[in-house]
Amino acid sequence: MTTETNAGLPLVAHLRELRRRLVISAVAVAVGFALCYFYSVELYDILKRPLVQALPPGEQYMVFSGIVEPFFLYMKVGFLGGLIAASPVILHQIWAFAAPGLKRSERRWFVALVASSFILFISGTLFAYFLVFPFGFKYLLSFSSAELRPLLSMSEYFSMVTKLLLAFGLVFQTPLAILVLARLGIVTGRQLLSWWRYALVGILIIAAVLTPTPDVFNQMLMAGPLIVLYALGIILAWVFGKKRDGGPTP
Repeated sequence: MTTETNAGLPLVAHLRELRRRLVISAVAVAVGFALCYFYSVELYDILKRPLVQALPPGEQYMVFSGIVEPFFLYMKVGFLGGLIAASPVILHQIWAFAAPGLKRSERRWFVALVASSFILFISGTLFAYFLVFPFGFKYLLSFSSAELRPLLSMSEYFSMVTKLLLAFGLVFQTPLAILVLARLGIVTGRQLLSWWRYALVGILIIAAVLTPTPDVFNQMLMAGPLIVLYALGIILAWVFGKKRDGGPTP
């Protein structure tokens, strides 16, 4: 008996289609990497700009501890840039693979969720880059003195900021995660509203962990948007979540 997929294709044909989509995505990433590696120095300069602007004049430089460190670092920058540049192609391939197995209403939800997730992720990274990093780095560098000078490593800085950018991008997915849970009937807007005290404590803990500094001001820079995102999630859950009788709200 031939195993059929939800798109009506045999399993082997479905796997061939998946392989084709993966190959196209890999080629897009490779092309993006080749282009971005050519401009990897300029891209890294953009990435380190918040730190450089926080440094005193005359000390706006970074160091490397290994002779091959800059080479591999720029390779990482090129790959990251290539992945970002290829993301529209990757998203299109995901859509092209999943769309045949979805109903018309499911396709609308799928497109809306993917587009919203992408926008929220970019919003989170931009928020971190333009607001959190300048204040955070300025605070951390304020500990330097005539006897204590910062020795800033290229690789360590790249590792730190990419992790923070990823963390902020994921945290900004909060409204979308709440919406999905509400559509599945796991939570409701009324429940989320009644949990606001616990959510506030959790948000403050997350802000304390993610922000690069221990001061309250920078932590509130993170906590403030999270509170807004949680409130937005409550609204989305109230409007689009499942009713207790199992039927989705209009």
